[in-house]
Amino acid sequence: MDDDHISELDDEIGGYDLGAAAMELSGDGRNIDTILRIPVTVQVVLGSTSMPVSNLLKLSRGAVIPLDHRVGEPVDVVVNGRVVARGEVVVVEDDTTRFGVSLTEVVGPNSMVE
Repeated sequence: MDDDHISELDDEIGGYDLGAAAMELSGDGRNIDTILRIPVTVQVVLGSTSMPVSNLLKLSRGAVIPLDHRVGEPVDVVVNGRVVARGEVVVVEDDTTRFGVSLTEVVGPNSMVE
């Protein structure tokens, strides 16, 4: 696997440094396909809050939980527990009953939040 391909791979996965691991793979390309098929958990975090358990137990249908993010602030895109990007919540063009995230910033590996 050449250095250009490894660099492209790093870019495609949000800046994670898998270059060293990819270098150890055999040159036939089958092992990299195995890595690219590994499922990851992607979450979009609209915000968070903390509250005592007593308040949590009082919640019922229709309750509003204020979050620490304000309207218009970017949401965090989290992959396997790490923030990898930020973006804006949008309505999906093909299906107006669904939301999506338009990425505005990809977080580099040096500034990743744990």
